[in-house]
Amino acid sequence: MDALVRALIPYVGRVCGAIALDRGDDAMQETFIAVLRNIRSLREPAALHGWVRRIAVREAIRAARGGREDPVDPDALVGLALAPVDVATVVDVRSTLAGLAPEQRAILVLRDIDGLSEAEAARLLGVPEGTVKSRLHRARSAFTRRWEP
Repeated sequence: MDALVRALIPYVGRVCGAIALDRGDDAMQETFIAVLRNIRSLREPAALHGWVRRIAVREAIRAARGGREDPVDPDALVGLALAPVDVATVVDVRSTLAGLAPEQRAILVLRDIDGLSEAEAARLLGVPEGTVKSRLHRARSAFTRRWEP
């Protein structure tokens, strides 16, 4: 179990952090609780990644709905990056994402970061493909309107 968790931490952290923002750690913890509790129900080991992604997205949306976002403290981001990063850009992107609904953040992560097809995202989110298309369009438009590079 330890090896499984260590292997999944980077991916789950990225998904949860992008959707739940400041509540990403809570979402990640809830994701691993659900994964470890239900791992025996996974019938096909090859489906592990998709199964974990579904749980992570669900928990991240749930965590993001849990309350208002706290403002991002740029000083808290300094020194956390392993590679050179423009902190102002990170803060701008994070602030822009914070202005979007959790469902919009989720669809942006699934389509634009994970590269899932509309059909795959629809199955994962449990919504029709047309809903994915409209959410994605609205999410991209909202992000673009709010983005001030």
